[in-house]
Amino acid sequence: MSSVTRNHLLIELGTEELPPKALKALSRAFTNEIKTGLLEAQLIASDALVTPYAAPRRLAVLISDVASAQADQTVDRRGPALQAAFKDGVATPAAQGFAKSCGVEVDQLERLVTDKGEWLSYTLTESGQAINAVVQSVLDQAIKRLPIPKRMRWGDSDVEFVRPAKWLLALYGNDLLDINCLGLSAGRTSRGHRFHSEALVEHATAADYEQSMLEVGHVVASFTARQATIKQQIEALAESVKGQLADDQDLLDEVTGLVEFPRSVLGRFDESFLDVPQECLVSSMRDHQKYFHVMDSAGKLLPYFITVSNILSKDEDRMVQGNERVLRARLSDAEFFWTSDQKTRLEDRVKDLGSVLFHAKLGTVLEKTTRVQALAGKLAKALDGDADIAERGAYLAKADLISNMVGEFDELQGVMGHYYADRDGEPTLVGECVEQHYWPKFAGDQLPQSVEAQAVAMADKLDSLVGIYAAGEVPTGDKDPYALRRASLSILRILIEKEHSLELSDLIDWSADAYQAQEFKIAQEVRGNIVDFIRGRLTAYYQSQNIATATINAVAACAPNSPLDFENRLKAVDTFSQLDEAVDLAAANKRISNILKKQDVNQNVVDSTHLVETAEQHLYQVVTELEADCNALFDAGDYSAGLQKLAALRGPVDEFFDQVMVMSDNAKQQANRLALLKQVQDLFLRVADISLLQS
Repeated sequence: MSSVTRNHLLIELGTEELPPKALKALSRAFTNEIKTGLLEAQLIASDALVTPYAAPRRLAVLISDVASAQADQTVDRRGPALQAAFKDGVATPAAQGFAKSCGVEVDQLERLVTDKGEWLSYTLTESGQAINAVVQSVLDQAIKRLPIPKRMRWGDSDVEFVRPAKWLLALYGNDLLDINCLGLSAGRTSRGHRFHSEALVEHATAADYEQSMLEVGHVVASFTARQATIKQQIEALAESVKGQLADDQDLLDEVTGLVEFPRSVLGRFDESFLDVPQECLVSSMRDHQKYFHVMDSAGKLLPYFITVSNILSKDEDRMVQGNERVLRARLSDAEFFWTSDQKTRLEDRVKDLGSVLFHAKLGTVLEKTTRVQALAGKLAKALDGDADIAERGAYLAKADLISNMVGEFDELQGVMGHYYADRDGEPTLVGECVEQHYWPKFAGDQLPQSVEAQAVAMADKLDSLVGIYAAGEVPTGDKDPYALRRASLSILRILIEKEHSLELSDLIDWSADAYQAQEFKIAQEVRGNIVDFIRGRLTAYYQSQNIATATINAVAACAPNSPLDFENRLKAVDTFSQLDEAVDLAAANKRISNILKKQDVNQNVVDSTHLVETAEQHLYQVVTELEADCNALFDAGDYSAGLQKLAALRGPVDEFFDQVMVMSDNAKQQANRLALLKQVQDLFLRVADISLLQS
């Protein structure tokens, strides 16, 4: 093989406009797959400089210090055992076949001698693949593994991708790579800005890609650089009117994915629109127009917006006026909806929920409202809250779904209900219940603030979870169309983080009873399955907090019915696991568990008269002394203090296993010793199965 050289590698896949919300993730995945593939092929080192590029019409990556070919590898191959390779001095078919596979004659094979015997062997050198072949394989795998939920076809080919592929650029230093992808053959040309670059952009060398795209193609190819430019521009424009911007990374990412050469401009709207609730105006700007809104230092909306254009306009004022005209129409609609909605009280809209279907098997949203209202009152009472407030909040919670504003801006459900409830003179807490019953809306989102709002939020989520699960719509794999996993996690977060010691079985029963009042019966087995389903989400909840899986499993083995109780046990076990005694006690409990699984323990109480060995007498004495104190602590929920006390069992338990034969020939002694071990195990099981802590 000729000598291996090292150079820059550039790959660019050109497409029609990629989904802007997905561009960042696609770029990250594309870059990681290419890097991983080259690492596995040993063409780059782990510290190689990898630069991702992503714009609306391209995914690209530039990698430095890439080898031109894989190194040759020496491979030691083992063939048949010597006794099977020859018979009467003549090579057998096994030996001949092995030699043929190595490309040599039998007499050229070597012999490998080990302490287990002697084999035929052969050492051969495998030539490393050149960069063309490696990159082709790596690129093929990268395309297959991209996170694309829905792929499309175009033209008359069977090729599939997120958007139609238009060109492929692949350079190694100055050289063009002979590879193909998605029906395209690699070239050294790329396409620039759709409006500011008519000619193709020809790349002489991989290393100059970013500069060439900017100077010739009028494209800021780097997602990071483009976003930094946008951020600098919009912040300066906001400051120019003594305003500031909301921290909105999602919108910033989306806008960065929409433009190749950003130019930000400031627009203005009529101050009279500020009489409309701020959330409506922000939704019109952010969600519908992808504009950035401007606020004062107190967070109050100012009559300005910022839009990021993909072109350098010859008449920027005219462009701004066009955007203002479009936004004016949007805000006028919002103003009209706000004005017209105020003509009807929120409570008068509730009856119309009877025409809105919740689920084919579970009735209308009005029927759901009736169930949630009853459940919210019961929950609020259990949490020492105001049941009347919770029931009223639940009654009005879905009423804004009938409003004009939510009909146009569905993301404002709950928010508008809060405004309408306040306008109607409802108690402040009622309006908060209406808005916050949707909280948390996503992972890490804030929780409802008042006990009453927490009750309504849990009631709404429990009703959906219990009903839809009972209707047979159980989540499977990645499919969870009704977001039951998210509902479960939200319920758990409220119970744990707001420190409510309610039991899951009670919650499910209360919700099922509300369904039963509407003649939809839910069997006890199904109720139990729903409890198990919610418990299953606890593992995901705690794993997201980097709690050891063994610790989670140890507590889960005892199946606490209260999520808050689960939390308290988990903290105690996590603390216990850090003790010096924990490892030995976990091992001892594992041993105890294994012994007891194989035996029928018919004796529940230790008979001290049958304790003959000093070690078993000592263990019984220590266990008995600890039992009362620990049980009192466990009953009070102080699991940590109880486990700290049980750490004192390490020495006596170790002595017991060192000096006592559990399976004695004396039946009474054996039964007594098994009962003693059961007594030790039961004490720990008041908290968790710590035998599962043993790695």
